[in-house]
Formats: sequence, C-alpha cells, structure tokens
Amino acid sequence: MWAAASLLLLLLLLLLPRLWRRRPAPLEPAGRAVLITGCDSGFGHLLALRLHRLGFTVFAGCLCPGGEGARRLQREAGAGRLRVLRLDVTRARDVLAAKELVLSHLPERGFWGLVNNAGISTFGETGWLPMEKYEKFADVNLLGSIRTTLAFLPLLRKYKGRIVFMSSIIAYFALGNGIYSMTKAAIEKFCDALRLEMKKFGVRVCIIQPGNYAPSTKIQPPVSADEIWNELSEEEKAVYSKEYVQERANFFNNILSEGSTNGNEVVDAMVDALMSPAPKARYMVAKLKEKALVFVCALFPTVVMDSVLSYGLSKVKLA
Repeated sequence: MWAAASLLLLLLLLLLPRLWRRRPAPLEPAGRAVLITGCDSGFGHLLALRLHRLGFTVFAGCLCPGGEGARRLQREAGAGRLRVLRLDVTRARDVLAAKELVLSHLPERGFWGLVNNAGISTFGETGWLPMEKYEKFADVNLLGSIRTTLAFLPLLRKYKGRIVFMSSIIAYFALGNGIYSMTKAAIEKFCDALRLEMKKFGVRVCIIQPGNYAPSTKIQPPVSADEIWNELSEEEKAVYSKEYVQERANFFNNILSEGSTNGNEVVDAMVDALMSPAPKARYMVAKLKEKALVFVCALFPTVVMDSVLSYGLSKVKLA
C-alpha cells in the first residue's frame, strides 16, 4: 500500500511542473508547409483539404496525379496553397523530386509536417499470398514511410516540425490480413525509435491508429472468393476447400461492412497531431469493441487473445 502511494506521489511530482508550465500560443498554420502521401483518396484526401482550409501550404502526394482523385482534390481546393504532385513512395526518384519541389516552393515559415499516410491492404491467410505480395506490402506500407522520412528529416529537424504515421489497431492483432498487420506493427516500432531520437531536436513523432474505416477509405474493397481460389497454388487447394475460402471471404467482408463511414474522425486526430502544442504519441480512433480487443491483446497473455480470435473463426471449417 505504501509502495503504491509513494509511486503515485512520485508521478504527481513529475507531472506538476508540466501542468504549471505556461502553454504555448496556438500554432499559426499560415506560411507552414506540410507534405502528405497517399492523397488520391481516403484519409490523405480529406486531410489535404482540411489543412488547406486551415491555412497550411499543402503538398498532396498522389500515386496517380492525373487520376480522378487527384483532379477532384485540386478542383475542391482551387488555385493557391495546395499543390498536387506525383509521389510513389516505393520510388526513390519520386521522393527526391518531391523534396526538390517542396524546397523550391517553401513558404516563409518553412517545412512543418510530413504525414506518411500512403498504404495498401489485402486479405488472405499466410500461405495464400505469394512472396512478391509480401515484398510489395513491405515496400509500400513500411519502407515507403521510412523512405520519405529519411528524405525530409533534415528539413523537419531544421524547423522543429512534426512527423505523423498512419498505423492501425491491426498492429496489435491479425484477423485475415496478417500481411497488413505485419507492416503496421513494424512501422510502430520504427516510430517508437524515431520519436525518442527526434525529441532532442524538438521534432514530434505521432502515430494514428484507426479502427475499421474501410467504407470511408476504400483501402480494402470487398474480397472475392473466386479470385482468391483461382490464385491459390495447387498445394494450397489440396489443403483448403473452396467452401472454406468462401466462408472466410464472407466473414472478412462482414467485418468490412461494419466499418465507419466518417473518415473525418481520423482526420481530426491527424490535425491535432500536427497542431497541438502537446501532441500525443499515439491517437487511437476506434469503436469501443475495437479498443477492447486492443486492451485484451496488450494486457492479457497471448493465449487469451488467441482464444478470442479463434472463437470468431470457429464456425469456419477447412472442409
């Protein structure tokens, strides 16, 4: 009892100076530049428009700058402080060109933020996916964020800016999309190291952890059991029946359909990460039941979480 009271007192003594410290003035967006990856659709598209309305100079990286999403973004923003640019985060020359463009159009208050939002998702059990797909997902979701971060780190240190990474609650557990979960868990660890290293430079590093927002972002369209089956190797077909694949696809599609359509909830967190005088290290934006799963995963033995997830899949049989 005394040990717990002493620990509580110590925590209060450590926190009191921060509570008494005078809060800095609100951030003035005008004259500050932010680069966002993955602005063709989803969170990146919404964030680019929001930051533009707030007064930031926005560099909106799009995989297809001539595509409908990029053209719509430019139309909605109009002429002025939002610039659409081609940015495939898997291509070093695209990242370098983006840096050169930012440097040549840097506003008076410099480069404030990098938002690593670009990402892809898919569905499939481990043996169903070829090695090439694992390499692609690692290149986009993990190495792509690292590639852009390394390129812009000197500017971020110079202007004491912010780096925001798009993760997911799927970083904590996998349910039919282990390949996506793998990349998000890896980016979280990269961020943990980077956050501590950048603190001495005044650079803040934040992670956004959305729950299921598939209907809002369209990052994961409904899956087709026929397409999955046709792409399976003969060895996998000998193990899994087509009915099993159909049941798993139905199960996953049902989860997708239950997702939130209000992507602005996540954008609110991204804006706070960029503008708050005291941003959080992690922003979890999810439903209560999704947060409960994360809670179980983080605080209980692995066998408990395995039991919870296995129960959800218990009606799906191999044959």
